[in-house]
Amino acid sequence: MAIYSKNEILEEIQDMRNFYKRKVVNYRGKTSDSKDYYTEVIAEWILKNIYLFDYIKPITREKSYKADSHDGKIKNEDSGREEEKIAMKLFDFSQNQGKVFDIIGKIIDYQTPLKNVQTDDVGKIDLLAYNENKKTLRILELKRPDSKETMLRCVLEAYTYLKIVDKAKLLKDFALPEDTEIKACAFVFHGKEQYKEMQEDRKNLKELIEKLEIEVIYLKEENGEYSVVI
Repeated sequence: MAIYSKNEILEEIQDMRNFYKRKVVNYRGKTSDSKDYYTEVIAEWILKNIYLFDYIKPITREKSYKADSHDGKIKNEDSGREEEKIAMKLFDFSQNQGKVFDIIGKIIDYQTPLKNVQTDDVGKIDLLAYNENKKTLRILELKRPDSKETMLRCVLEAYTYLKIVDKAKLLKDFALPEDTEIKACAFVFHGKEQYKEMQEDRKNLKELIEKLEIEVIYLKEENGEYSVVI
């Protein structure tokens, strides 16, 4: 990969709603001049311009956020959509096997659509989890175990979805209490790339996570069983 300067990295920055999709957010390595991690340069800029997130407008979905077709059954095991298959397994554990995960509670949906019309340039929420005891709904941005995406990408994607979703309608469609707290979470595998980043000296990334009130939650898999830790 090419080596970039600090200014070259900052020149890549665009509008905030689609910012998490920018290639620069996934750059690994350090700048040629300041020797900062690329993601640290970007996180520092965001911290100074955090008000720009306020320009992200919610999308009100006229159809229900809750899709009756979601049953957690994987139709094609050969499908390459690894994150979706993991999400469906977690949903199946909760809905069909009664699994209540530590911290997050029950998985109540996967691949929750955010679009209202086909031309809306926005993705889907990987997982929704509801903790009944804490009355908290979590938007979980899942990354598969071998994902090379940065923790910054994961954090920004989760937060963008939190800003885009019509929160009142989301709660109504899933028949959840109106005073339910909704949180955005990075949901990554323990011991993998994003986890390793969090063990390093990434002051700006960690400050950004705190400012955006993102929860970082780690997923473990052992012998086909999943567990959750923080």
